[in-house]
Amino acid sequence: MKVTLLRSAVDDGDSIPCQYATSFVINGSIAVDAGCLGFVGHPDDQAKIKHVLITHSHIDHIATLPIFVENAFEGKRECVQIYGSDAVLTALTQDIFNNRVWPDFVALSPPGSPAPFMKLHQIVPGQPFQIEGITITPVEVNHVVPTTGFILNDGKSSFIIVSDTGPTEEIWRVAQKTPNLKGVFLEVTFPNAMERLAVISKHLTPNMMAEELKKVSPTVPVYAVHLKARFRDAVASELAALKLPNLHLANFQSPYEF
Repeated sequence: MKVTLLRSAVDDGDSIPCQYATSFVINGSIAVDAGCLGFVGHPDDQAKIKHVLITHSHIDHIATLPIFVENAFEGKRECVQIYGSDAVLTALTQDIFNNRVWPDFVALSPPGSPAPFMKLHQIVPGQPFQIEGITITPVEVNHVVPTTGFILNDGKSSFIIVSDTGPTEEIWRVAQKTPNLKGVFLEVTFPNAMERLAVISKHLTPNMMAEELKKVSPTVPVYAVHLKARFRDAVASELAALKLPNLHLANFQSPYEF
């Protein structure tokens, strides 16, 4: 499997890119989250992405979903498939596709439509499903809104996108039983000095992340994502100070192969 963390900053000049919003693309046709998905690449490339898994309803994970769906629309019977928990689908239908924030693409895509914009699929934590030969297991994590991480397994290798979370347990229990685990993408949002805010908002600091990493095998590479842009340098420095050989800052636009 090939996994790419999309770059969310349009122009950083010569500086290291910041992550303002979150989107991953797997094998060129599956996305996890749509924070920046609709702003990256040509519409022809976006149209190759047929499936979008949404971890939770916060704006940095869904911001460009309406724009992406519009960009990917080809006027054919085959359309974009959106997957999310009941809480996620409720947020999308009530707060986004409501004819106020954006046209109601759900109502414009009735069953049997010859040219739907998109189709919604409800997922349930703990119940695996398959997309294009990949088994995807959603697992609840510990965030301020209902949030699911995803374990992806193509039969040869597995990796985990944990999504936004504070200290959590279930996804690590499932990870320990996951064969051929090759990588974990784990958030770390605030510097250690802002631990109180991290606890309130259910995110991680570098010190808190280090505690989470005790729950996964030290041989599994872990890629840090979701560094709060305003504090990126401080968080990156504190991560380096942990001196954990399996911990890396995730790169943008450079595919990881598992």
